[in-house]
Amino acid sequence: MNGSSITVTFILTVYKDMNSDKNVFFIVVFLIYIASIFTNITLMLLIYLDTSLHKPMYMFLFSLIVNGLIGSTAVWPKVMVILLTGMNTTSYAGCLIQIFLTATYGACNFTVLTVMAYDRFVSIFNPLKYHTIMTPQKVRQLLLAANLVPVVCVLGQVFLTSQLPLCKNTLHRIFCDNLSLSSLSCGESIQSRMTNLYGICLIIALLILPLLLVLLSYVKIIVFILKASGNIGKKAFETCSPHIIIFVNFSTASLFCVIYNRISPYLPGEANILQSINYLLVPPLLHPIIYGIKNQDIRKSLSKIWKRKIWTI
Repeated sequence: MNGSSITVTFILTVYKDMNSDKNVFFIVVFLIYIASIFTNITLMLLIYLDTSLHKPMYMFLFSLIVNGLIGSTAVWPKVMVILLTGMNTTSYAGCLIQIFLTATYGACNFTVLTVMAYDRFVSIFNPLKYHTIMTPQKVRQLLLAANLVPVVCVLGQVFLTSQLPLCKNTLHRIFCDNLSLSSLSCGESIQSRMTNLYGICLIIALLILPLLLVLLSYVKIIVFILKASGNIGKKAFETCSPHIIIFVNFSTASLFCVIYNRISPYLPGEANILQSINYLLVPPLLHPIIYGIKNQDIRKSLSKIWKRKIWTI
């Protein structure tokens, strides 16, 4: 089997082990996915329509929402089609596209969350200079870098993977990921070593480094909150808490995903399903829920638009 051929078809074996659980899994995925689409689009429209939300934090949140929709849509519609039809296969090109989109989703989430942490850091430690530092031009530059750099880096990874000659076509997954596809290559070679080394560098640059930067910023923020007086500390915590919750959840899901990919041959298919849901289905749904519950500006904006709609009917 030649990995450069676009006629290669991969078999996703996890679906064969589901049997009667397919219906339950389909219902769970369908309900969460639809809820995620509806709530995220609602929040995007809210940010777009309400000029009072045209602030750096909400621009970054808008980007985070788009990344979440891209990542979940790259996987779950295909999963639901397989569950309904029983055709547990995917094309070579489709597999590479799925790898690119899901990897971009993960990398962009970490870079955008890092930029959001920087925004919160500036707002707490330099409140009087905040608007001078976080100018519209700087916000655009940060957003461009946070999304473009991961896209280019992931493209390089997908290109290297596409050059690997493949000797197998069976993936014990519910969707394609880079490590699993690379494991189908024909033994050890310079190409496979380069691909693995590049992948490790990506993990360090786009996962571990952002993780450390965010943790460092929040250590300083937490120290500030503990030392600050009641109202100041409370306000700082309320400002940061939605980002902290989302960051901790996504970091935990990503860490579990990385660990799972390394030890997956020793785990049952159910573990793959759980980690996939935890990584690609739950986080996009949490963004609007957490920000809707925790953020006063979002609640006020939603109430304002809702009242306006009622009065115009």
